[in-house]
Amino acid sequence: MNKPIRTISVAFLVLFLALMANVTYLQYWRADSLGDDGRNRRAVDAAFSQPRGAILVGREPVAESVPSDDRFEYQRTYSQPLAYAHVTGWYNYFNAQSGACSTCQRRIEQTQDDLLSGDDDRLFVTRLVDLLSGETSEGGNVALTLDPAAQRAAFDGLRAVLGPEGQGAVVALEPRTGKVLAMVSLPTFDPNRLASHDLTEVSAAGDEFDADPAQPLLNRAIQTTLPPGSTFKVVTAAAAIENGLYEEGDDVPGGPTFQLPQTTGDTGLIDNQGRSCGATTVSFTQAMANSCNTTFARLAIEVGAERMREQAELFGFNQQYFEDLLPQATSRFPEEANEPQTGQTGIGQFDVAATPLQMAMVVAGIANGGTVMKPYLVDEVQSPEFEQIEQTDPEALSDAVSSSTASQLTDLLVATVDEGTASPAAIPGVQVAGKTGTAQSGQDDVPPYAWFVSFAPADDPEVAVAVMIQEAPGIERGEIAGGLLGGPIAKAIMEAVINR
Repeated sequence: MNKPIRTISVAFLVLFLALMANVTYLQYWRADSLGDDGRNRRAVDAAFSQPRGAILVGREPVAESVPSDDRFEYQRTYSQPLAYAHVTGWYNYFNAQSGACSTCQRRIEQTQDDLLSGDDDRLFVTRLVDLLSGETSEGGNVALTLDPAAQRAAFDGLRAVLGPEGQGAVVALEPRTGKVLAMVSLPTFDPNRLASHDLTEVSAAGDEFDADPAQPLLNRAIQTTLPPGSTFKVVTAAAAIENGLYEEGDDVPGGPTFQLPQTTGDTGLIDNQGRSCGATTVSFTQAMANSCNTTFARLAIEVGAERMREQAELFGFNQQYFEDLLPQATSRFPEEANEPQTGQTGIGQFDVAATPLQMAMVVAGIANGGTVMKPYLVDEVQSPEFEQIEQTDPEALSDAVSSSTASQLTDLLVATVDEGTASPAAIPGVQVAGKTGTAQSGQDDVPPYAWFVSFAPADDPEVAVAVMIQEAPGIERGEIAGGLLGGPIAKAIMEAVINR
């Protein structure tokens, strides 16, 4: 072979090897990144045309893919859109690409996308069988922990109080496991509008929701933190008992007013708004039942800022613990506080702020003998044929208080329902434990926030509930109270679970 031919042969060999290396690089090393690139319309079209798995509540799908008569082949539909919107989220052409929603609110459609789309490694055998048989590959199903009766009671009850424009949220938990039995946020939205195949309509709906000052896309159950007011007195009482300062049968500091240390005048004056809280002391039971501010401000100061923070953190404050919906706002208890500030924390003010999920965890922990369970929403994942692939195991987050302390707190909260401010949650024939709360917003033109927490049956708890009323249009400022507004909602949810 002469030199020119040899040179050309070597050149062609080098080019061939370079071509093979490039093909290997593109089809193997860069396959995922190219497939996920938003400019790869073919990959997005193919992903959006695949049938996704169902999101199940009980045995009924609240989100599923049905055949359509357009080029995308399958339409994502939501059968009970308003009641489940903040849990399911939505799936459309714009978030069909993996990672496209990494900076937005991620609901089940996003956090479980790999499973629902069929890309999850646990569905490898299913994909292989579909490939060999020539069948269309389908995604797996996600079964949620939600109780349909509890969810309906929460949605209907909250909407009856607030109307469609009000702002608030409800969370119900199963104390023994941490299962989320109900999660509702108002105002809500219709995810079907965001799942349309008409991309112009999708964009218009998205712009409408984003521009709404009421923030309907915001899941207030896990993403809004507000002062919990008197519901936080449960944590203060827990700290006082757990640190050996008082027991449920003791008398505690009372009185009609209390001047916070290092303060003068009205800015540092704590009062009980006319409730009976003794002259100088009051029974612990009466203090909780009548929600005596003077008592719990003093208790917090006696416990001390550091031990108050430690107790709050054992219940979940200053932590991240919920992974099925993102992002989760962190409930706050201040890292540092002086004496007057510590007194204010004892009644759920100063820099204390909580989500409804967090306050549900507080009472769920007490209901569970002092152990706070990590909350979860995904009960199990399934194959397209509804066969179980994996089930979530309950996991303890912390031992917040001893079983003795939990028992004493339960007695105090039962008395608060039987004889005190939480009476609107009473259920005939069932012992209910509960606590009301009304927290000042700190703004003259913003009404106070109303809270209610409870669990039942008190002797064998099946459900713990937190109700948060952020804004109630049409209700006078003086009528905003946790028991009046939140009590009936909590009662309906507890009855739905107990009677299921």
